[in-house]
Amino acid sequence: MSEINSDLTPKQIVAELDKYIIGQKDAKRNVAIALRNRWRRMNVKEEIQGEIVPNNILLIGSTGVGKTEIARRLAKIADAPFTKVEASKFTEVGYVGRDVESMVRDLVEQAVNMVKIAKKEEVKERAAEVVEGIILDALIPPLKGNKNTFGTKVGSDEPENEVELNEQTRERFREKIRNGELDDRKIEIDVTAAPSGNVGMIGGGMDEASMINIQEMIGNMMPKKKKKRKVTISEARKILLEEEAAKMIDMDEVKEEAIFKVENTGIIFIDEVDKIAKGDSSKGPDVSREGVQRDLLPIVEGSAVNTKYGIINTDHILFVAAGAFHFSKPSDLIPELQGRFPIRVELENLTKADFLRILTEPKNALTKQYTALVASEDVHLSFQEEALEEIAEMAFHINEEVENIGARRLHTVMSKLLNEILFDIPDTIGPNAQIVIDKALVQEKLNGLVQDKDLSRYIL
Repeated sequence: MSEINSDLTPKQIVAELDKYIIGQKDAKRNVAIALRNRWRRMNVKEEIQGEIVPNNILLIGSTGVGKTEIARRLAKIADAPFTKVEASKFTEVGYVGRDVESMVRDLVEQAVNMVKIAKKEEVKERAAEVVEGIILDALIPPLKGNKNTFGTKVGSDEPENEVELNEQTRERFREKIRNGELDDRKIEIDVTAAPSGNVGMIGGGMDEASMINIQEMIGNMMPKKKKKRKVTISEARKILLEEEAAKMIDMDEVKEEAIFKVENTGIIFIDEVDKIAKGDSSKGPDVSREGVQRDLLPIVEGSAVNTKYGIINTDHILFVAAGAFHFSKPSDLIPELQGRFPIRVELENLTKADFLRILTEPKNALTKQYTALVASEDVHLSFQEEALEEIAEMAFHINEEVENIGARRLHTVMSKLLNEILFDIPDTIGPNAQIVIDKALVQEKLNGLVQDKDLSRYIL
């Protein structure tokens, strides 16, 4: 049975989030507490363990301030199943569209994939040995039977056992396979053919999840067909390793562990929850928004959801909802749903200083990404401090003038700044070139955007 990661304290969780997300101290503290509380629940006495429910969190803030990134990074820190859904994509039961239970099914799929990857890693060495044998058999088939067939060496009366010769040859080739000397040689292997068949004609109003379940069920009932493929040894190793590792995994164990992970560590991030609030005048009639909220309620409260891997109890799944709430407010949600998100955190809008830090401090900062991209062409890219300050200033200014899309504005500004350079590499700008982005270059490339009144023509 899986265990919940207990290595990180709330302070350490915040420190991990700080590596990728600038500011938003309150949001980080609240999600860190929520994550640690999951481990705490698993270590209390059994009689009260089931009574402790997670404190679901509602993140309120404009787009691009870090709501989704906080939830996604939290899931990675916890090594927990995570799925992101948009509330506006759901429709009330009885309408055509995704039903709310599909978010739980998506979460289970994520968990099963996580566990399968971990299990495959455990059997990787054993699977590699089997694959090596299959490749060796394709190159030098072993002699069948236990009988000794004797031949005679040229110029000698000494008999030689052909089975031993065959084994010696196979061992020499085994060494060559391990050393990668034969990776480009082609061999013929048997691989499992992808199941064919279309169940699209079954049922008229069947949703996508049901269709996939039926297709998989029919596929499992049909005998697995093999087909021959001629591939290089290098390709064969990848294909066969995947197949052999899958054979060694106990799927019942995978399902059991995945269900445990979902029920005790799963995180569902519901974005755009403000779009299903009654006060959101940006949408049309209230046709199904309140209905979607009422459909969400039992899932968030705790209910049993039927999935193809078994019944999932949602009592202890952590729900993180988020919305900008420009045209509505949290109190416009139905009272029952509001009560299921007791922790409310308002994220702050990003300042010019935040933009500057976002450009340089996170492990995945844009400047680091672009530097790595051009380094792949042996070109060195660097940014002067004044240039970074100017980029931050312009991104902040454009957000104020047009529409505030938060840190995402930096992507469009950096793209406009560097597109010409990226286009010229490697034709005009060759290897070993040194490119320095200074303040003058930033102003030359971006001033037109800032000065033009109709900025929307340029910035997406």
